[in-house]
Amino acid sequence: MVALDSGTVAVLRAHRERQEAERLAVGSAWIDSGRIFTKADGSELTPDWVSEHFERLTFAAGLPPIRLHDLRHGAATLSLAAGNDMKTTSAMLRHSSISITADLYTTVLPEVAREAAEASAALVPRAVVVTGASETGGLPSVSQAGDRRPADSTG
Repeated sequence: MVALDSGTVAVLRAHRERQEAERLAVGSAWIDSGRIFTKADGSELTPDWVSEHFERLTFAAGLPPIRLHDLRHGAATLSLAAGNDMKTTSAMLRHSSISITADLYTTVLPEVAREAAEASAALVPRAVVVTGASETGGLPSVSQAGDRRPADSTG
């Protein structure tokens, strides 16, 4: 079983309706391949054709070059960025081990890394408050927590 979001389910249902109309239009010439995505006569698509078609679609959409298989890596990364845990993400991709998912399939997005850095920094107790750049170009001026005046830089 594969869990899908409601938007994807709606797109697949619309595809099934179009495919049923194609089957009726072709009549007895329809080839029942048992596949969800087929040629207009119901016959199977070849993997090479699917990859080449995907490449043409991404180019036409102005997207950077990406292989069809790379979408699995993107799905893993987006799953983690959405807050899903590694076990759920690994199961979604049907990997035998979460280490495969963690080591080979996921990337930490810059936005997620910044959020993690901010969350980590927020846990550190502060005794001083940074008030801005030093007038001399050195380290920033600081003051005691609660005292918002710049510290005396004369020492």
